Amino acid sequence: MSDAPPLHGAPAVAEPPPQAGAGRSSRPGFGPTVFDALGGPADAPAPGVAAAASLLFDVCHVGVVLRALLFVHAVVAVGLLFVVGSPAAWWLAAADAAGMSLPGVLMWLLAACALRRPLGALPGGAQWAAALALGALAGAGGALMAWLLEGATNDVAPRWLAPAAAGAGLAGVLFQWLRLRAQALLPADTAARLAELQSRIRPHFLFNTLNTALVLVRLDPARAEGVLEDLAELFRVAISDAAASVTLAEEVELAQRYLAIEQIRFGDRLQVVWELDPDAASARVPPLLLQPLVENAVRHGVEPADAGGVIRIRTRVRLGRAEVSIVNSLPRETSVPGHGIAQRNVRERLRLMHDVAGHFDVERRDGVYRVQIVVPL
Repeated sequence: MSDAPPLHGAPAVAEPPPQAGAGRSSRPGFGPTVFDALGGPADAPAPGVAAAASLLFDVCHVGVVLRALLFVHAVVAVGLLFVVGSPAAWWLAAADAAGMSLPGVLMWLLAACALRRPLGALPGGAQWAAALALGALAGAGGALMAWLLEGATNDVAPRWLAPAAAGAGLAGVLFQWLRLRAQALLPADTAARLAELQSRIRPHFLFNTLNTALVLVRLDPARAEGVLEDLAELFRVAISDAAASVTLAEEVELAQRYLAIEQIRFGDRLQVVWELDPDAASARVPPLLLQPLVENAVRHGVEPADAGGVIRIRTRVRLGRAEVSIVNSLPRETSVPGHGIAQRNVRERLRLMHDVAGHFDVERRDGVYRVQIVVPL
């Protein structure tokens, strides 16, 4: 293996070995540049505000469903303590109330999930009215189902008011929680952390890449064009909206562009293995998720080692979820430890986007460092 030449001179640059799945897009010319992200209609809504508004009724997640069910059943159980004396009677009353509240909560969640886009487009007052109306209908519907299961009687009218009022009240509390959850996506401190993550393409990396391009302009202009195209795509994503989501396939392509640039610098010292499952490509992830992780793998696994190292990126579908693993070899001598900023921000963004359905784990064992991400499909 031969080391990559110094970037301040003008020696020949080693041809990087081909990598499976690392092809560049077929766009002619340079493709999108960093200036593409700066344009757009002047009257377009702020993307962060639009993303937060679309999450107001986004209850189609396991974590939201579990929290809603636990909250409603806890409120009902505590309320019964005020009207039922003995523990045995309270237990029977709680079971009877659960049979009425469970279908009501599920109906409200299903309606909010199915209508989340049109409801999210309504003004604030109309959203509150829709949430309370759906809660009242769901409460009355749950009471109707419980009444039908118990056997129809003529004593129906007195049972409608209380379930409908309780459903509207609980729906109002749930909707307020959803509003706070949506607003939590873009507070000042979280936005600062996400911006810091997206600025992880460090100045020295920019310097090295431009220096490489200058060398290639004299020796291989076609490859210099490709390096600048990859760099432009990286910075286009780096300055895009942090609240948007992208597909896993787009993130993989971005990581391939980044590693293609680093391949120019390190030559044979950087060995990259791709194991990509096409079925996992449609999973939604936060933008710029993989690039800082593969950058860490290069910085701490390949750069400090005289002989270089190996980075293995694998995607697959397992148990209905998409799994991404990034494994890099470790040098014999420990590199300067980082501050963990990239990993903390990746973990935070996964939590904000996928809640309990997303997982982020790191492991250091047997001379390798492994990062594993699991997201729902």
